[in-house]
Amino acid sequence: MIRFLTQQNQTFGEKNNIFSLPLPSFKRNLMANKRAFEIAFVGLRAGIHEFVYELDDKFFIEKGAEDFVNGVATVKLSLDKNTGFMILKFEVGGNAEVTCDRCGNPLKMDLWDEFKVLVKLVDNADEMNEQEEDPDVFYISRTESHIDVGNWMYEFVMLSVPMQKMCKPEEMGGPQCNNEVLQKLKDMELKHIDNNANTLWKGLDKFKNN
Repeated sequence: MIRFLTQQNQTFGEKNNIFSLPLPSFKRNLMANKRAFEIAFVGLRAGIHEFVYELDDKFFIEKGAEDFVNGVATVKLSLDKNTGFMILKFEVGGNAEVTCDRCGNPLKMDLWDEFKVLVKLVDNADEMNEQEEDPDVFYISRTESHIDVGNWMYEFVMLSVPMQKMCKPEEMGGPQCNNEVLQKLKDMELKHIDNNANTLWKGLDKFKNN
């Protein structure tokens, strides 16, 4: 489901415009999944426009997500249109099931993060994108009228997953954990400590007689 909001910079006498999809002009895009995330920026007035995307598990499966199931995310996109460039701000929220790095059990984690992309309109977009080293800067041709934000949203949701996918220390050993694996890890840790201790004393044995 996609909700479309547009909030332009207000001047005296202007009002904010708020729309809920589907609108006749967007119906074709919604019917074609591959175009569901295209924004016809050429028809937008200068200023800030807001879009809200509700992403479900189907979206992530189609994008090839691994180790990420039952994902539900809300992405709030603020598009600030200016002459020759646009600033896109993505606010990600939601949750998903991932695999715990500690015990291997499914673990539900909250998703939250913010990302910005600067989109510049140029004549030689392909060449500029090849040369650009900043991942937060993207170029499109001045002749383009639409921009697809689907891949960005997928990438940013994936980046919202914490690097360490583990439950909190106070939750470890709870019903969501594989306690058998946790016990094996604990036993291995104790064995490693004992082995290190024995190795240390072996080195000191020669000083006992002294």
